[in-house]
Amino acid sequence: MQNEPLAYRMRPHKLDEIAGQQDIIGVNTPLYKMILNGHVPSMLLYGEPGIGKTSLAYAIAGTSNLPFIALNATRSGKKEIEEVVNESRMTGKVLLFLDEIHRFNKLQQDTLLPHVENGSIVLIGATTENPFHDVNPAIRSRCGEIKQLKRLTADDLLTLIKRALTDNKRGLGRQTIQISQEQQMKIADSSNGDARKALTLLESVVSASDEEDGVTIIDDALLQNLVDRIGVFGDKKGSHFYNLLSALQKSVRGSDVNAAMYYLAHLLENGDLVAVSRRLLVMAYEDIGVANPSVGPHVLASIQAAERLGLPEARIPLASAVVEMCLSEKSNSAYKAIDAAIASIHAGKVGEIPSHLKDTHYVGAATLGHEGYVYPHNTPIGSFGGWANQTYLPDNLLKSKFYKPVLAGEEKKLAGIYEKLESFKQKKK
Repeated sequence: MQNEPLAYRMRPHKLDEIAGQQDIIGVNTPLYKMILNGHVPSMLLYGEPGIGKTSLAYAIAGTSNLPFIALNATRSGKKEIEEVVNESRMTGKVLLFLDEIHRFNKLQQDTLLPHVENGSIVLIGATTENPFHDVNPAIRSRCGEIKQLKRLTADDLLTLIKRALTDNKRGLGRQTIQISQEQQMKIADSSNGDARKALTLLESVVSASDEEDGVTIIDDALLQNLVDRIGVFGDKKGSHFYNLLSALQKSVRGSDVNAAMYYLAHLLENGDLVAVSRRLLVMAYEDIGVANPSVGPHVLASIQAAERLGLPEARIPLASAVVEMCLSEKSNSAYKAIDAAIASIHAGKVGEIPSHLKDTHYVGAATLGHEGYVYPHNTPIGSFGGWANQTYLPDNLLKSKFYKPVLAGEEKKLAGIYEKLESFKQKKK
């Protein structure tokens, strides 16, 4: 057993050994009480890597004493599922833990789902992806519980580290290790809420440390070197990556520079410069818009500079763009207007293009009635330029209003012009 990784050896055997997730499996939660009373519901566990999905499944199995089988959806086929079904027929009920359940294929489903439905197989599925996006509805409908696990706190990880250091059977308790409270806390703080990462880091630093008179002494410099090699949590293109993009945009929209910097840093550490740049450019027009029209070109210039520089230097122009967007006046009027127009079309609100707006660049256009267009540049109005009081929308849509100005930044001036022109239109009778 000692040849197995520390993180594997330290998996909890009972629910009371779970660190963190108290809102899901704490002693006062319905799920905890159900399992203690002998009822284990089928469920989906959703969350980032290393936060306890597998551990929770093993702890449920240990507490319930049900026959337990663990499979991975990427490596299991119909044969393995049939073996689970056969086991359930012999024992009456089986607890199946299926990791990466979002990879479940139709053949596996067809074999397994009837038995999950009749209760002979209790299914615990784990996924790093949003189950409402990536898990088949047939699976979701048969899982009475969908639980989103959260990243562990530093205190939760510290509890696990201390348990691993003192456990004589599964942990490192048989070794004499000189490790300070500060060093333990550094491991916890550096692991980004990932229990597997914390225990792997602890095991690595212990294995790499020197012994003196039978005592393993943890060196600060060695620990720092290993900490620096830890990657940022979150898989590129996984749910967490898209959550980071969402959090970045919402922080910019909310004008919180510090939060925006935090999420930008995480995204850049994941290394996907293209996805980050694309989202920043969308934000410039969606959230800043015509309140500050200069931001769009500024962000585009920052993105182009970032592409030429590459990471890590690309972070500098992108950070400048994010600061400018955070502190800029904001308006979503333009994007709301185009969405309203698209929604109108989808709702069937369409009409005939007015004849005077139709193409006239061919012989016979006048015969078809395509005439009467007034060239606005020929009729200047004050310092605005050319404007002509003529209709542009189809007759049955003349009262449609898609654009609703926001009185922010430069758009205040545009809103004034818009209202003035609308008042001019009312004079045409």
